[in-house]
Parts: sequence; structure tokens; C-alpha cells
Amino acid sequence: MTDTKYQHIDGAWIDGESDEQLTIRDPAAPDDPVITFQQADRQQAKTAVEAARAASDEWAATTPDERDAIFYDVADRIEDNLDSLATTLTREEGKPISSSRAEVSRAAEIFRFFASYARTATGDTVPSNDPETFTYTFREPLGVVALVTPWNFPIATPSWKLATALITGNTVVFKPSSETPMIAKRLVELLEEAGVPDGVLNLVVGPGSTVGDEITTNEQIDGISFTGSTGTGQHIAESVAHRGIPVQTEMGGKNPLVVLPDADFEAAADAAIAGAFGLTGQACTATSRLIVHEDVAAELTDAVVERAKSLSVGPGMDDPDMGPAVSADQDETNFEYVDIAANDGATLLTGGSRPDGVEAGYFIEPTVFGDVESEMQIAQDEVFGPVLSVMEVGDYEEAVSVANDVAFGLSASIFTSDMAAARKFTEQAEAGVIKVNGTTTGSQIQMPFGGMKASSSEQKKEMGQRAYEFYTHEKVVYRTDP
Repeated sequence: MTDTKYQHIDGAWIDGESDEQLTIRDPAAPDDPVITFQQADRQQAKTAVEAARAASDEWAATTPDERDAIFYDVADRIEDNLDSLATTLTREEGKPISSSRAEVSRAAEIFRFFASYARTATGDTVPSNDPETFTYTFREPLGVVALVTPWNFPIATPSWKLATALITGNTVVFKPSSETPMIAKRLVELLEEAGVPDGVLNLVVGPGSTVGDEITTNEQIDGISFTGSTGTGQHIAESVAHRGIPVQTEMGGKNPLVVLPDADFEAAADAAIAGAFGLTGQACTATSRLIVHEDVAAELTDAVVERAKSLSVGPGMDDPDMGPAVSADQDETNFEYVDIAANDGATLLTGGSRPDGVEAGYFIEPTVFGDVESEMQIAQDEVFGPVLSVMEVGDYEEAVSVANDVAFGLSASIFTSDMAAARKFTEQAEAGVIKVNGTTTGSQIQMPFGGMKASSSEQKKEMGQRAYEFYTHEKVVYRTDP
């Protein structure tokens, strides 16, 4: 790839002006750089905010049919370019190509879903106490919003933020992860080709310490949506708290899958494998703790270990069951936690090493630890890799206690045929997303998505109607005609 213009400001593709370069590498073959380009600097980020501000009034005044036509076109363009987009995604993020195709398809679905909001989202008409006064509400865009997105779903997550922010009439400054700028650029190009006007969508690729800091603290920013690490999200929320602007932060997880003795055994084992090792465990909703009743713990653990051993690991373009970690840093983190767990007394049941025959790339075997206790670091920290902790409990009450005994509260699942127990779990589990007889991973566009505790700011969830509400102000009107 020879095009090194990765900054899109006020309708123009330009080179970054930072002294720092960014090199993107294929996680399966990191010795072979894919692209190197200059990152944006703080001044370019500031210019992007100014461009978004200048375009704000005109974009907010566009009609619903003008906006939805653009976003239905975007969806078509994404589908028309599905294979090339999926290849770009796999080359820089590493996930199996079939998973990349599914994510690209989901991005198209997201744009179609939110395109409909241009015409159908409404306010409320409320009866007034005064017969001469008409009372109602309506919503208007926030203005200029900053969107900061992660590398693990590098087209799906930007899509649900961009689609909602733009369809509601906001202009955007978009900072993708520095691990996955290539797919972000492709997405912005498609939005531009579909007719998003100059200045409405601005892309800046650069360090969080400069570019990210500028677009989240700039006084012209009217709202922020962030998905990423807990530390960064909390820092962003704290740094703008004095301004009182809407801030949406979706952060980490340490998600439990609880299995009771009456569960569908095969389904539970399959869900644990899919949740823990799908996408190399690099999902905020990944299953990291398998909490099993002692009556079935041995049998279920054996089944999970055997399934883990059978998974294929390799380059994403070969479409294995599990691809590489995204980067050298994440690769190092995965192996550090293997050592931490072993040193804390957990028992390594499978994995924990490089796969046989692998000479390059950020690969680790699917890893399962047994004899894990809540106080262990492996049971508390988000690894963000394919490392599953099996924790044995004596009854339902202990299972819920262990499930809640972490700082995070994003996703939780229970496998049981006892619907009374399932109902209790939905009430008692400290998580924003709760599954019954399903994986901790996965969400539907029409449903709100977000966590609680250290997983989220909890102002408004993403996706569905709640996303529309986040990106808009609600105005209340009392109208008495003369």
C-alpha cells in the first residue's frame, strides 16, 4: 500500500504532521510491515474540530431523506467491498477472515438500521394541565462529537458510533485505534463517496496523549463516545467532568459464565469455548471466568479442555479457529498472565505456550487454568486474550457471589434449565448485559449495549434507541398561542 495520507480533515486527505511515524504490521507476520505513515499532531486534531464546528449548522439542517439516502448508500458500498474490507481488517487486526467478513457485514447492517432513525425517531406529545398550552418534546443534535474507537472490532464499533452520531445531525471527529487505521480509512472513504459533506466527518490518526487529548478536551466538543481501556475511559470522563457534556465510556470486562448442574452440558461447553477463544479472546464481552457447580465441574472442565486442544491456531487469512494477538504488547501480556496465574497457584490445564511449528507472529495456544480462586489476579484482571479460568463453586449463591466479585460489570451468562434460577440471576448478576443459556459475547443492534461498575460510565448505553438518545438533546416545549 503506497497511499500514506491517513488524516481526513474538512474533506481533504492529507499527511500527518507529527514527528512520529506509525507502522502497521500483520500480527501473523510482524516482520513484514504493511504500511508506514506520519501521524497527526495536536494542531491537526484542533483543525479537525474546527472543521466539524464550521460544518455543524448546515449538516444539522439537512432533511431526514437526505441523510438516510447517504447511509443506505454507505451500507450498499460496504457490501460491495466486503471481501477487500475483510482482507484489510484481517491483515492489520489478525482475526480469521470469516470473522472479518461477518464484522464487515454487520457494519452494513448497522448503517441500514440507523438510517431509518432519520425518519422515524420522534419526541413526545404530553397532555398539559393548562388547556391553552401545548406541551411536547423534541430532540436536536449535540453539535460536534468526538468518537474514539478500539482495535478489536475496528469497523463494527466505529460504524455504530458514526451511524448514530451522523444520522442524528452531529458532525464528527473520529480517532480510531492506532493498531487499526487502515480499515478506519476505508470506512471514511466509503462515507465520503456516499455523499457525506466536507467537514462533517473528520479522521485523525495519532497518539492518544496528543490527538486523543485534544479532541476530548477541546472546548468546541459537545459530546464524547469512547470504547477502550478502563484507565483511558475513566481519565477522559474525569478530564471533562467540569464541562458537563455527555460522555459515553464503554470499557473492560471480566465476564463470567455460570454453569449449574441442570444445564445443557454440551451447549455450556460450546459456549465457554466460543466466548473464551473466539476472536482470540480479544472482546470486552469475552468469557474469562467459567464458574461451575462442583457436581459437574470435573466433567465440564474435561470437555472444555478437550475442545480447546482441538482448536486450530494460525494466520487469519487461513481462516483458523483462532488467530494471533493484535500486537507485540498484547502478545507479551498474554504470556505474562500465564506466568502470573501459575505463580498464584492456578493449575495450567492446557495451552500457555506458542503453538507447535509457529516461527513468527503473536500466537498463543488456547489456554485454560483450573483451581482458580477469586483473590487470584487471573480472576480479577482483564487479560484481553485467550485465557480462561475455571472456578468451582458449591451452590447457586456462591456462583453469584463469585460472578460479582470483580470490579467490572459488562456481560454475564448462566446455563441452567431452572428458569427460576435464571430469573434470579438476571436480577442479581452485576452486569449490563445478561444472557441465559447463551455466550457472554454477541449483541443485537436494536438492543442497548453497555455495562456497569468499572465497565461503563452508565450515562447512556450504545446501540438501539439509547444511542439515539445519547447523541441528542431533549428539549421540552410549553407553547401557549396568543
